[in-house]
Amino acid sequence: QAACVSGCIPVPWLCDGEQQCPDGTDEQCGQAGECCAVSSVCGTKKVQCPGTHHCIPHWELCDRHQDCEDGWDEEGCPQQPCLPGQWQCRNRVCIMAEWKCNGIDDCGDSSDEDVCAPCTPGMVRCDEGKCILESLMCDDKDDCLDGTDEPSTCGKLHTDAGCCPSGWGQGEGSHRAPTTTTSHSNSSARVVTSTPPLRSSTAHPLTPVLHLSCSRTHVPCRDGTGCVAQEYLCDGEKDCADGSDEDGCAQLCNTPGRSHSSYPCGLGSCLKASLVCNGQQDCADGSDEGGNCSVPCQRSCTHLCYSSPQGPRCWCDPGYQLAEDGLSCMDIDECTEWGKGACSQTCLNAPGSYSCGCLPGYLLEPDGHVCKLTGPEPKLLVAVQSEVLSYGLRSGHEEVVLATDKDRVVFSLDYDLVERKVFWMDLATESIRWQDLSSGKKGTLVKGVRSDCIAVDWLGRNLYWTDGVAGQVLATRLGAAWQGKPEYTVVMDGDLDQPHSLVLQPLAGLMYWSEVGSHSRLMEGSMDGSWRHVLLAQGLGWPTALALDLPTQRIFWLDEKLGSVGSAHLDGTSVKVLKLHWVQSPFAAAVCEGQLYWSERKTWSVQQVDKASGKNRTVLLKRHGQPHGLQVPSWGAPNPAVPALLISHPAQHCTNGCAKSNGGCAQLCLPNP
Repeated sequence: QAACVSGCIPVPWLCDGEQQCPDGTDEQCGQAGECCAVSSVCGTKKVQCPGTHHCIPHWELCDRHQDCEDGWDEEGCPQQPCLPGQWQCRNRVCIMAEWKCNGIDDCGDSSDEDVCAPCTPGMVRCDEGKCILESLMCDDKDDCLDGTDEPSTCGKLHTDAGCCPSGWGQGEGSHRAPTTTTSHSNSSARVVTSTPPLRSSTAHPLTPVLHLSCSRTHVPCRDGTGCVAQEYLCDGEKDCADGSDEDGCAQLCNTPGRSHSSYPCGLGSCLKASLVCNGQQDCADGSDEGGNCSVPCQRSCTHLCYSSPQGPRCWCDPGYQLAEDGLSCMDIDECTEWGKGACSQTCLNAPGSYSCGCLPGYLLEPDGHVCKLTGPEPKLLVAVQSEVLSYGLRSGHEEVVLATDKDRVVFSLDYDLVERKVFWMDLATESIRWQDLSSGKKGTLVKGVRSDCIAVDWLGRNLYWTDGVAGQVLATRLGAAWQGKPEYTVVMDGDLDQPHSLVLQPLAGLMYWSEVGSHSRLMEGSMDGSWRHVLLAQGLGWPTALALDLPTQRIFWLDEKLGSVGSAHLDGTSVKVLKLHWVQSPFAAAVCEGQLYWSERKTWSVQQVDKASGKNRTVLLKRHGQPHGLQVPSWGAPNPAVPALLISHPAQHCTNGCAKSNGGCAQLCLPNP
């Protein structure tokens, strides 16, 4: 434990980027503070034992050896042993055994990579750890899983007025240029431009140098310190440390097809057109006055005409954009051009405007864009070591709703909306157990099973789980009682490559799961196992956490190997991937309203981000132990058979044949959509 003014916190919380001590001393790295104690005496890579001048490396924390005289470095450490097939790091974090020597610091203390051999001469390492030939860089083929060998900086970049900000390039305007081969054998495949920032629409060749790589969906910051998603360019927020993702955005002000009533100032800002040539300098550089401001507007503009230093210009009313002819105005289809940024659920376009709508069970917020659940406050169920916590997503209220024996870990969990029961995987006893949250009654559903993920079919009254070792998806009745022998069925097997995370869509009789074997992929299949197909097989590392967002008909995943959040439409189209450096070791995920929630085992926390942009990250919970299972059930729904949270679309009807009278089956009924 480490000391705060008001109490103690676990050692792993020191200098983790989140303030836990009221006075912030747990984050004062490099300053004189007894809580964080990464002082100038120890440097940035060592920790000072409290009250002494003794320094120890970070990796000696929780390494089962007392390095500080008072044993401070071994206090507050997790005691959970690793599972079969896992490997324990020096800091006691458990990772999959095959993650050793994959080129990624999965442990957080580098102990899984310390003894690993570098890539051989003439090869470079992809971000996910695989070594490839240097000659495969920028060859128009993704040889790395995440495409980091084909970054956006390959070849020449073009910036067209109104297309790309200064210094940036995007796909189709690029031509290939020879790549440099100045890397060392143990370096990563990293590419960044060495050309000065572009300041015109002229095409400039960019010679890539091995320094920073970005996947095809991301672009590098100008200073070479990081990558940002293409969606973040010119969004009004500085996501690059140097702010280069917002540089040159003024040229988008009056570009046909992009804007309607803004004038670009010379220093990179936009000005309302009505303020141009008004006799006052509104642009900082005065570029909005003088020149041809005195020339009268005599152009045949469809909407309005305004004077400018460059001569008369046409501009459009809000909701319209200037056409290519520079005279007429076209309606902006905000629902298409802005995507989910316009409305959180449904969007209806109209001439010069648009309107948002919500599905049944939701209410449109006063801002006219965001839909919120009606009824009781939505709550998050989180498994932390031997307890299950309930966290109010509006109030932040926490309470323990379930507690097991201290030596047992609540692993994966799910919730039965009908009977208000929590089901969870108990690894210690190799059983799936349950507890009624109303009466407190407990029981065992099935024994002799091991699973990374369980999922409840609240409508068909079944429980499904994955067995990664056997390569199977299995199911049993929710009402089954343990009678000395297993009573379950294998729903799917054969050609399943380590199935891991599993989510169900009971209303449609469909299930989705991730596979994290030699070839990671996302799969869709019927809940009776009669058919399956590959939903997505490209650009995946280890998609360890899945979540369905039925109001928007999308599936979300968190990728532990690539450190990213991805989403796609339920038919596999409209794929979107955001690399987020705080995605390190996700276990489970859930979506509610506009937020994505997930449990992080490395930082012992539960976090949330905006599901569309990946921004506005918040740490909701931090506890003395690793969080695992996580769900957002619909608590207290007036009609538990069809909770508002799970209604996907007004037109969708229930195709779960087991919903009524168990489908006429005497025992197990599996729905076929």
